[in-house]
Amino acid sequence: MASALTRSSRSELSALAGCTLAALLVTTASAHAGHTDASPVTAGPSKTASSSTLESLLMPIIRAHKGKVAVAVKHLGTGESFRYHGDQVMPTASLCKFPVMIEAYRQAAAKEVDLDSFITLRKEHKVPGSGVLTYHFSDGTRIRLRDAVRLMIVYSDNTATNLVLDAIGIGSTAATMEKMGYPNTKIHSKVFRRDTSVFPERSKQFGLGSTTADEMIRLCEAVHRKQVVSPSACDEMLDHLRACDDRDKLPKLLPPGTKVAFKTGSLEDTRTAAGIIECPAGPVAVCVLSFDNEDHRWMPDNAGNVLCAQVARAVYDHFDRPAAGNGKDAKSTGAAH
Repeated sequence: MASALTRSSRSELSALAGCTLAALLVTTASAHAGHTDASPVTAGPSKTASSSTLESLLMPIIRAHKGKVAVAVKHLGTGESFRYHGDQVMPTASLCKFPVMIEAYRQAAAKEVDLDSFITLRKEHKVPGSGVLTYHFSDGTRIRLRDAVRLMIVYSDNTATNLVLDAIGIGSTAATMEKMGYPNTKIHSKVFRRDTSVFPERSKQFGLGSTTADEMIRLCEAVHRKQVVSPSACDEMLDHLRACDDRDKLPKLLPPGTKVAFKTGSLEDTRTAAGIIECPAGPVAVCVLSFDNEDHRWMPDNAGNVLCAQVARAVYDHFDRPAAGNGKDAKSTGAAH
């Protein structure tokens, strides 16, 4: 998390560190351009579940939330989609660790870093907030870069994130994302180290990182389709994402055993989540971004957490049937205030 240590940070730590110790090239530009944030627009009849029904499930949830919201959803088989403020730049909180992971694997494939090299943990590396390294490991502990990446994703470990950023460079993630077609997806600085920001003005506006809901679901899709770095790298990144220990957002209301590969973020007024939900009708990329939330409580039932959970369940219910039709049958809707 990107501000001084508070009781809220400790609360998030206790929620995230209590479990045992233990991702994206673009889809076609035409698919991205086919969405609009104008008033609801529906394209042609569909043999699959209607986007208007998906919209009717999601819009009441969005409208009820007391805060700013962006949501994007895409069925990765049919292309059926929904978006609400999908192109609006929003704070990520720790969700920006997802593209950091991608950059680490890209640099490893390019032989710029070695994921099996060791990093020595020092006292000066330790920062507060979520994770396990700061609170449970001693000065001088040696871990592999690969393990630091996993801790960054599974436990949203802030100290591990900074160790990864030391290895790959703070600005490299944003540079790579822009080259790949995600110009709004950036991590701005080390966690709890605003003085290291490579985007000072953006840091003031968005905090640790920034993105859009549209870019997040395209990143998720790219990793799912194994179009980023290499198929083996995507397999490893998906394994990290499936192990994410935040159960208060996307997975909370889903049926037991539902597979979700995802990353989340939390700050006092911010809750974010993005990932791939394995629905009965096939995989669906989902992103929920919220900030300026009225509910600042560090509780499992925080309204931002509930928003993420309810969106995920509505999406699951909409696609709770065997896959049918194809991409030609897909519909797309957008909605605005």
